[in-house]
Amino acid sequence: MNFLYKSKALICLAAFLLVQLAHAQPTPETAIQQANHALWTKFIDKYGIVNDFVGERPTANDCRLSRPNAFGWWTPIEDGAFFTGLYLIAACDRAKTTKNETDRDKARILAQGLLKLSLVSDVPGFIARGVSTDGKTHYPNGSNDQTIPWVYGLYYYLKTDIPTPTESKIMRDKIVEVIQALQIADWRFPSDGMFTGKFRDDLRDNRFLEAPCYLLLLKIMHQLTNDGKWASLYHSAAHEKPEGSLKTRGEVCAEGIEYDVKMWGESKSYLWIYVMKQAALVELASSETDAALKAHFQTGLKRNRDFVMKFAQRYTEFNNHDEKVFGNADWRACYTDWYPQFTIEEAIAVSKLKNDAKIGKRKGYERELMTTPLAAASIMALFGNKADCDFIRKVVAHYDYSKLYLGEFLYAEFAYYKTVCQ
Repeated sequence: MNFLYKSKALICLAAFLLVQLAHAQPTPETAIQQANHALWTKFIDKYGIVNDFVGERPTANDCRLSRPNAFGWWTPIEDGAFFTGLYLIAACDRAKTTKNETDRDKARILAQGLLKLSLVSDVPGFIARGVSTDGKTHYPNGSNDQTIPWVYGLYYYLKTDIPTPTESKIMRDKIVEVIQALQIADWRFPSDGMFTGKFRDDLRDNRFLEAPCYLLLLKIMHQLTNDGKWASLYHSAAHEKPEGSLKTRGEVCAEGIEYDVKMWGESKSYLWIYVMKQAALVELASSETDAALKAHFQTGLKRNRDFVMKFAQRYTEFNNHDEKVFGNADWRACYTDWYPQFTIEEAIAVSKLKNDAKIGKRKGYERELMTTPLAAASIMALFGNKADCDFIRKVVAHYDYSKLYLGEFLYAEFAYYKTVCQ
């Protein structure tokens, strides 16, 4: 009887320990390996391009017809240049940390994916978001948000010891070609296909969204060409007041993300766009010799770090066992009200036609409580305060990356390896 009692007690104890183990918080190192595995097995396609989510790839005809819209918004290939450029930065940092040849090869694959996105159009300066089932056809409209990470991801890669001399020359020449084309287009971003001759965004706008990125492209061109005219353009642009602004671009950089807050209204899910802006400030500050301008960049970095803390702290609100519907995987069923589009305005109007019931709430849930805290952690990591490292590692360790629907968790590796590489 005593033996049976002890046996039952041991079984109960074992069951209790198993439950506790199942709910135990993984270490940041374990979590980051899980994130890397999930991203490479589910979200990175055969071309080396990061997809937004797992779902049916648009066909060539979808892209030619601008279905569901001319930006490819709401499809798995919506943000290929954006996410691949940023993830290449994380991949380079990971390879530097692990010194593993497999990780170096992963960086090479991503760089090749970015290069492909610049080769599928005959419009100078056009960077595709992704490619359709034929591996070439693409949606006709790019953007500032796609092109800047494309440029910086490749530039960051070129500063490592990973690319061969021949590879470096190919990518350097392509970056220079793209930026020169943007300059010829008055720093607007060209479209192709049915939209050839049209443009989106203006890199000289009076927003923090553009200010550090415009300066970054000018700085990169000087670094890659060693042509003094680009240095002159850079310094003029930094001290110039954009149209409608009372502040110079350097001063806008010092204001940081808060300069744009009114533009976002009630949204709490926009920080994922600003990781690139913080990265631009880091690059600008690291090479600036003008003391006043350098101080502007450093001030912006610090203000951004402070601003995002309240967003980063929301990681605790994300439930890894949440079962909200992610209907976006079947994007055809969610966005059925298509019609032909011949202007940017028509394309934006079509993109707003949706079936909320079929879409479900999981995408919004992940964007607000997973993507946003991880993006905030990335912005903090870029600031480089060692005192933030433990908190950033807690954010990264919180998520079960095997259960996420959005590939935006790439910011976990971005943030983690920035803290490791400090």
